[in-house]
Amino acid sequence: MTDTAGCIAPAVSALVTRPTQPCLARPSSTVRTVSDVRRLVPRTDAVLADPRLAQAAGKLGRDLVKTAVNAAQQQVRDGQLEPEAVAEAALAALPDHACSLRPVLNASGIILHTNLGRAVLSEAARAAVQIAGGTTDVELDLSTGARGRRGQGALAALAGLVPEADDVHLVNNGAAALVLAATALAAGREIVIARGEMVEIGDGFRLPDLLVSTGARLREVGTTNRVTRSDYAAAVGPETGFVLKVHPSNFVVTGFTASVPVRELAGLDVPVVVDIGSGLLAPHPVLPAEPDATTALHDGAALVTASGDKLLGGPQAGLLLGRADLIQVLRRHPLARAVRVDKLTLAAFEATLTGPRTPTDEALYADVSQLRSRAAELADALRRQGIDASTVDSEAAVGGGGAPGVSLPSAALSLPAAYAELLRTGRNAVLGRVERDRCLLDLRAVAAAEDALLLTAVLSAAARV
Repeated sequence: MTDTAGCIAPAVSALVTRPTQPCLARPSSTVRTVSDVRRLVPRTDAVLADPRLAQAAGKLGRDLVKTAVNAAQQQVRDGQLEPEAVAEAALAALPDHACSLRPVLNASGIILHTNLGRAVLSEAARAAVQIAGGTTDVELDLSTGARGRRGQGALAALAGLVPEADDVHLVNNGAAALVLAATALAAGREIVIARGEMVEIGDGFRLPDLLVSTGARLREVGTTNRVTRSDYAAAVGPETGFVLKVHPSNFVVTGFTASVPVRELAGLDVPVVVDIGSGLLAPHPVLPAEPDATTALHDGAALVTASGDKLLGGPQAGLLLGRADLIQVLRRHPLARAVRVDKLTLAAFEATLTGPRTPTDEALYADVSQLRSRAAELADALRRQGIDASTVDSEAAVGGGGAPGVSLPSAALSLPAAYAELLRTGRNAVLGRVERDRCLLDLRAVAAAEDALLLTAVLSAAARV
């Protein structure tokens, strides 16, 4: 018999003296260790070779697609994704467009929502932007081969719609129009303005700060709620560059108030500049109290400034209309180059003026009974899917610093309040508003052709509730 004691003893001793180790189960074929997973992460170039991702790279750019692939690879390393699913995960994470801007359906009830870019461009204006995106004759006279006047078509269209203006000019936004006027006509001099018109607009932007930055001095007249012609007359003197009248477009002062109309200021022997803000070129039947360029010029304004992306319904632009001698001074001022509009804006602006009705105008004239009918159809479709949906009458607003205090009757789809965030953060983003613990999707600024998209977005949100 073999003596095994000598063999067993060392083994027992070793078990006693060695530190105890946890008992690890041998990995099975279905359990992967960290090192296994890292070895299985597919190579970046191999994933990018997937035909679907290669096609996306052609549309969105290789860097953007590669970033999505890298993020999916990291999910594999973190144990959150199977290696073979990297391509699918990267595809799902890709945006629809190369830019970070996302389309948002405006169901807020505010037609010109500043945070959504204000006016929606017409199809004609969008098509014009596509044309302008290529090589165009923006400053070339094709008939002669010589340099042409920049934006001639857009300027001619604007002049044709406002015959009261001797001449017109365009800059890149409404604030720039006022800055150019103040710099060219009143730098080192005084601008006479009513105290109640020293307004502040969105994001803390203050009109007095803008005007002072041009080198002009402000001469305030009147009180917060009342100003008279004699107040202006007493302030006008040799140092006056011009009298400025500003439409307080985002608030209303009521009660014991008084202001001076343009026609009374026109006799003060100095230019009267009128900032109408919202951009109406002529009186509007739905908004009779909103100032417009034609009326202001007819009443004696020397110069009118306005925005192009508000009630005009076009792209962001600053309009200058008025006396030919003043427009010429502004056009030749060195600052005019710094606030020049680009070819995309010129194209969209011209198409807005010469093309079909704008979405802004269609929203202003929307028939309330039709809005209610559309809301009812949407609610019925959603209820058939088991969603708590109903219709309610709503109040819409112009927004964008236009027609303050004007309420437009509308109709809305009513959903549980939780839908507001779900819709806002969904792939097809929708902006509504919450009232009385309900999410309201107001249809006044939603085109009828967008109802199917709105329905799809709500159904998608319901799946996430």
